[in-house]
Amino acid sequence: MGIEPRRIKLLLILAIAAIFHCTSVRCIHTEEEFTEELLLKPLPDRKVLAHFHFTNSLPPTKVHGRHHRLFPKAIYQLVQKFSIREMELSFTQGRWDYERWGGFDPLSSANAKPPGVELWALFDVPIDQIDATWRNLTHALSGLFCASINFLESSATYASPHWSFRPSLVNDDHKINDAEHIINYDKTKGPSSRLRYGSLPREAVCTENLTPWLKLLPCRDKAGLAALMDRPSIYRGFYHSQRLYVLSSEFNSEKTEKQHEGIMLQQTLTLVLQPSNVQTTGNINKQALQPSWSISSLFGRELIGQCLLAKSSSVFLELERTLVEKLESARKDNTNTSLVVGTNYPSFHLNTVPDRVLKETTVSESMSGMPDGSIMFEFLVDKYNESHPLNVGLTWKAPVVWLSLLAPFRANRFLMGSGNARGSIVISLKADKSHKKIWVDDGVYALPGVAGCHISLLVFQVVPWYVRLYFHTFQVFIDGQPRPIWDVVKKMQISPAEDRKSPGVMEIELEIPCNTSSAALIVNFDKGFLRIDEYPPDANQGFDLPSAHISFPGFQANRYYLKEESFTSPLLLGFLSKSTVQLYTEVLLVPLATPDFSMPYNVITLTCTVLALYFGSLLNVLRRRIGEEERYLKSKAVVAGNSSVRTT
Repeated sequence: MGIEPRRIKLLLILAIAAIFHCTSVRCIHTEEEFTEELLLKPLPDRKVLAHFHFTNSLPPTKVHGRHHRLFPKAIYQLVQKFSIREMELSFTQGRWDYERWGGFDPLSSANAKPPGVELWALFDVPIDQIDATWRNLTHALSGLFCASINFLESSATYASPHWSFRPSLVNDDHKINDAEHIINYDKTKGPSSRLRYGSLPREAVCTENLTPWLKLLPCRDKAGLAALMDRPSIYRGFYHSQRLYVLSSEFNSEKTEKQHEGIMLQQTLTLVLQPSNVQTTGNINKQALQPSWSISSLFGRELIGQCLLAKSSSVFLELERTLVEKLESARKDNTNTSLVVGTNYPSFHLNTVPDRVLKETTVSESMSGMPDGSIMFEFLVDKYNESHPLNVGLTWKAPVVWLSLLAPFRANRFLMGSGNARGSIVISLKADKSHKKIWVDDGVYALPGVAGCHISLLVFQVVPWYVRLYFHTFQVFIDGQPRPIWDVVKKMQISPAEDRKSPGVMEIELEIPCNTSSAALIVNFDKGFLRIDEYPPDANQGFDLPSAHISFPGFQANRYYLKEESFTSPLLLGFLSKSTVQLYTEVLLVPLATPDFSMPYNVITLTCTVLALYFGSLLNVLRRRIGEEERYLKSKAVVAGNSSVRTT
């Protein structure tokens, strides 16, 4: 039986309408996608970096609707209710060791966070509603992650950075292309921003924060890579940081022409673990070898398969560039061994055959004489199951010593002065001289000896209102010598603190000569006085100043891989995009003048004692009846006398 002509016309009309609709929205993604990845990386100081990376993508609501199969409803409601365009929340315990673990790679630039809680968000609401939206967002996140994020609701705890925390809004197919609207959104009101930033350096991180974070995953921690997250293994590590990043294009108040992809959610967990002693090969001194390790030795279990809802699941083993250089020199002594084929190498052994080997290149292939880039071994998880689990491991056969790539400067922050009245905050910068050439951009190297070469860096620092900075005392020292401020400072944005209303904010862009060995930034401050109800329970411990944020706008940490298949991996795609090299300083502990909290106890004790003696004596006097007592005693004496007479 044939199809009626009317039905044929109707089907053609529907098909044409679908084509035009797909063209209008560009049909980038029409379905939800979830991917899970794990990156393992040996570190120079005999530790191992484990980085879990989960990506959940949601198409635009106009295309996909409001019903979701994989994307967490809680995050979608946050984005819709508070008009969030970009947000990042991190919970961190420990401090990233930039000197040993590196600071010039995309992983450390994006995932090395300050201790405690850090939150920044970019809103798409009118300027006069941003502060109220921020306060409501902190309360919602506090309830969602069982943390004290609501302490950031006060205007004395958050700031609005202008240059340092510029969101990753670049002209890519998966990013938003209107970064110029972030700053100077309303020129009639001066330089304003729709971005808010706050941090809680003393916030403790525990399983109460990790459990809600895991519940946002489609398979939670019951299957896939998240099943490796053994709580004791995570919290006995040297560093762990759980991060949640949201990028949304649901709102487009500027009405830009470019269409976007909806909402993207990234959840990352970065760990630095100490491997347990595993068997080594050969008769070499075990103390000279890097410790061998595997997934089971790090997490106490093997990987038995992927999350069934994941589009892809992979485990990567990375050997960084400086380590590859050492291995290449060892390979030259054994011409029968290749560095990228098989599992047996001159210096190490892989216990599992990788599915792919990706090589990084730092410059175009036409350029020669440049060092080799890092190597990435990929293992596909969907090939393994309970009967055949995946247990990626690395066994060292020969001693290897290497150093990670560092940022142009290493930063430290400390206090000067004594007493509880005043002091100085010092940010010390020391140049990294381990590399003769510093990678800047595509095919460009900065030579420290070239005249006119300068390194630009941004310093962003927020201090509580009770640490009153005197910005007129700001000093800059280059190689121990004082320099005029405006010879070094390119631009400056400062906001003096206001008691109990706003913190002190200092944001400075500096240009330092490339041949600088050390630099120091000094600013004086006075310590304020708090009310007795404003002190925390452990006031004598001191007060924490949030970490200072330092970024290098001219230095981009990215990695290019030759394999086109690497673009299907969100983790490797993030390595491909350029991210500014950045780092954080230490959290400062500032002692303040504290009242004698034992004095109320002493007063209460003394007062109660005096009152007890007074009222006890008074009641004793008032209640005693002298006449009745005398009659009672006389009658008692008469009775005693009569009884004695009878006895005689």
